[in-house]
Amino acid sequence: MKKIIKDNYTKIGILGGTFDPPHKGHLFISKIALKKFKLNKLLWVVTKKNPLKHKPYLNVKTRIKLSKKIVSKEKKISIQFLDDKIKSTNTYNLLNYIKKKNTKSKLYFLMGADNLIKFHKWNNWKEISKLATLIVFARQSYSKKAINSVASKRLDKKDWLYMPGKKVNISSSIIRKISVT
Repeated sequence: MKKIIKDNYTKIGILGGTFDPPHKGHLFISKIALKKFKLNKLLWVVTKKNPLKHKPYLNVKTRIKLSKKIVSKEKKISIQFLDDKIKSTNTYNLLNYIKKKNTKSKLYFLMGADNLIKFHKWNNWKEISKLATLIVFARQSYSKKAINSVASKRLDKKDWLYMPGKKVNISSSIIRKISVT
């Protein structure tokens, strides 16, 4: 795995999650973010477990391997596993760690609209938007709830951006259901 960047870039995107499994939807929003926000680098940060979800279907080594395979042709996307280094699976701690290593960089945290719905349940959720601009991507069947969510109403409008547009109707949970049956 490549080492985390240290002040070499000015705009760093972060897409964190279990990637259980990683899929083309992750890559799709990553490419949009790289282009639209002129990101110099995008980190896919694979975590052992999402504190708000069930135990992952695939083990972390497999998820990292599959993630590397999906982004193998993307020069600006790298795969990171930082849970052990930061001793946390918490997004706030992750962003604090990356910010300390990249003091001159602006951070962007990517998420799907489904995550914005429960964002107010994340640890230090209001502080997350102070460390990184949130970029929320539209997702099939979640957009209306996301726009009306607790977080969307309580976060400062300058701290997050909603990306409407083509919705990719794919998710890790759909892939798991298909592969199990």
